[in-house]
Amino acid sequence: MPDILVIDDDDSFRSMLCKMLARAGYSVLDSQDGRRAAAMVREHAIPLVVTDLIMPDQEGIETIIQLRREFPDVKIVAISGGGRGSSDIYLDSAMRLGATRCFAKPFKTEPFLQAIRELLPASSR
Repeated sequence: MPDILVIDDDDSFRSMLCKMLARAGYSVLDSQDGRRAAAMVREHAIPLVVTDLIMPDQEGIETIIQLRREFPDVKIVAISGGGRGSSDIYLDSAMRLGATRCFAKPFKTEPFLQAIRELLPASSR
């Protein structure tokens, strides 16, 4: 059973993030946009989602709103490089809409993994 769903439209960043989480001992699924996120969480009972905020098709903010509505207990980590504006604006919105934690890209590996460990303790995996 997967522990984490990673959603990011940047193939290389998504792949790097998945590899980092797998090396840390997590089972990871991934998607290039938020359109399939709810179905994947429903199908696999995924407890934690990492989502980029600026993506084509369905943005991370929409994905957070949908996940919060359907899965109030799922943990959500929002990540953003900011796009045209500062990532702070997007990350603040993500927190107000239900993200559990937020990170501006690029972020340091250890604080990110520490947040994942806090949100997804080994006993719940």
